[in-house]
Amino acid sequence: MAQEIRLPKLDMTMKQATIVAWLKKEGEAVRRGEPLLQVETEKAVLEVESPADGVVSKIVAKEGSKVPVDSLIAILA
Repeated sequence: MAQEIRLPKLDMTMKQATIVAWLKKEGEAVRRGEPLLQVETEKAVLEVESPADGVVSKIVAKEGSKVPVDSLIAILA
């Protein structure tokens, strides 16, 4: 079953973030809690962990793109 991955709100004032780097590529397996990508907010560069085990089936938000909080960024299968 596919699971949507959305950009989490990582601090109280965060409204958007820039995707710095995907640490997993499409087709790669990921485990819950494992770093999935790095994002840059106004304050810092942070890692976002995978919320579940699965395989990255689709990366929706490409590196360098700015995305609002709670936007779809990837899909796990």
